Amino acid sequence: MATDYDAPRKSDEDQSEESIEELKARRHDKNSGKVDEDEAEAAESFELPGADLSHEELAVEVKPKQEDEFTCMSCFLVHHRSQLADAKKMICFDCA
Repeated sequence: MATDYDAPRKSDEDQSEESIEELKARRHDKNSGKVDEDEAEAAESFELPGADLSHEELAVEVKPKQEDEFTCMSCFLVHHRSQLADAKKMICFDCA
């Protein structure tokens, strides 16, 4: 886009006066603060604690513990051998 450098420029004071006038005009506009949102659609996206999820099915593949993994005896999570902090107690770095 071409710029006309010879055109008169507006000063900062002129721009601030125009923006104040625009704000005053918008303040009187009653619909400017309203948001068009369907409340029913917004409520459907929220998950309430303790909601009944018995009709939901999980699609997770459970694999057995691999040879390079161990079960932490403190948190009972399966970790990679690189996370082993104490081999005698079989505790991970997070629990150590």
